[in-house]
Amino acid sequence: VMGFSKLGIKDTKVGTGIAAQPCDVLTVDYTGKLAKSGKVFDSSVGNPQGPLMFILGVSRVIEGWQKGLVGMKAGGKRTLSIPAAMGYGERGYPPDIPPHADLVFEVELKKIARAKVVTVSKGTGLAAGIKDSIEVHYRGTLADGKEFVSSYGRDTLLVDLGGGQIVPGLRQGLYAIRKGEKRKVVIPPDLAYGEAGLGTTIPPNATVTFEIEAIKIYPAK
Repeated sequence: VMGFSKLGIKDTKVGTGIAAQPCDVLTVDYTGKLAKSGKVFDSSVGNPQGPLMFILGVSRVIEGWQKGLVGMKAGGKRTLSIPAAMGYGERGYPPDIPPHADLVFEVELKKIARAKVVTVSKGTGLAAGIKDSIEVHYRGTLADGKEFVSSYGRDTLLVDLGGGQIVPGLRQGLYAIRKGEKRKVVIPPDLAYGEAGLGTTIPPNATVTFEIEAIKIYPAK
């Protein structure tokens, strides 16, 4: 039996709303099987921990997921046929997944969480990809307009889009930005500082707004 030569994507149900893109926070239910035997090796369905939540393009999930879930919409169901090279490769994942194993995942996308991103003025050149770094100026305000942080008059910030310690909503606001582009990003608490807030600066359950400006894009080496 020949293995999968490339990633296979089949929508068994198309969802509605926005389409998943890198930096989105996805909530999914999934069942993973070995392609050869059909044996289920992992499933979130019926798992007491519930569905899996992760950041597309950022969290450590297999390449077949990173590429295969792009474009899905909430409520959608998709079957991914994943070649071993885009799964667990020559090592496998003992004891459940043997070396060089092709995988089949049934994935249901429950939810996409994304901040509201508005382009204020357009930039030029290439759009920042998930592996790029971006030099930015930024200003953060609370719902009442009170400024809690600003880089203006200080140094710019260099953000590693696929890594780095920034709140998920701000990462979403920077995805695909171009040099010179200015954006306004309105971030709900679950994609910002959450129930905890941040010290005395940001109260619990706060919606925050960032105005961001891309000074320079550094492409991945």
